[in-house]
Amino acid sequence: MEPRFSLARGAAPSPPGTLHARSLVGALRAEPRPGRTVTFGRGTRPEVQLGVRVDDLRVSRRHGELTFRRRRWWLRNTGQQLVRLPRGRLLHTSTEPVPLEGGYTPLFVRGSGHREHLVELYVTDYETPVRVARQEAETLPPKRWELDPDEELLLVVLGQHYLRYEENPRPLTYRQAAQLLAELRPQELWTQPRIRHRIEAVRHRLARTGQFPYPLLREGTLPGPADADLLHNLLRGLVESTSLVPPALRQLDD
Repeated sequence: MEPRFSLARGAAPSPPGTLHARSLVGALRAEPRPGRTVTFGRGTRPEVQLGVRVDDLRVSRRHGELTFRRRRWWLRNTGQQLVRLPRGRLLHTSTEPVPLEGGYTPLFVRGSGHREHLVELYVTDYETPVRVARQEAETLPPKRWELDPDEELLLVVLGQHYLRYEENPRPLTYRQAAQLLAELRPQELWTQPRIRHRIEAVRHRLARTGQFPYPLLREGTLPGPADADLLHNLLRGLVESTSLVPPALRQLDD
């Protein structure tokens, strides 16, 4: 979801570290002050400053809080349901508070059934005031990862469910990929070991950059099935960064 926080032209910039927060119920702005705490949940003032889905009894009256200390806003879950952050990170009441980075952070409060309630957070840069007029600035592209044609083909075959943006996708097995490649490229002799070797090479190469968003290598001597999770991480990161995009599925048209 795109951040909806913005400053109007001519408006005074927020001081560094200012917190902006909003939900479907309301919005607030809090300037950084040591010890200041902002609370959110189903309750009403003065118990909470930001309401969150007041009709869902699974949301705690005081579900979470943000406290400014050590020059950062720190998020803590104080409710009975989990709070979910980007990249699937979950916060429980027993979890240590986590610092918010500057910029936009969505968090989701678990509710009834499969519902999750969005709270949008935006912190202006902790060091310098926010620049007001960025409408005309060049768009910053996502970090994309280079793949050679063979690597792209293999990853498209293995990750076709990801490229169709299916819910909860999983990669094809190396056996399934070899069978499909035998039909698409019979002259290239893509065997299971050869496919596995090329994919492992990609994982190791991207892991060495230290910038890939998900783990790509096993720790210790875990058994082989963990490879499926590492392949999932690889495909997920490549699709989210638009290094692999749906038009690449045309390679499967044959």
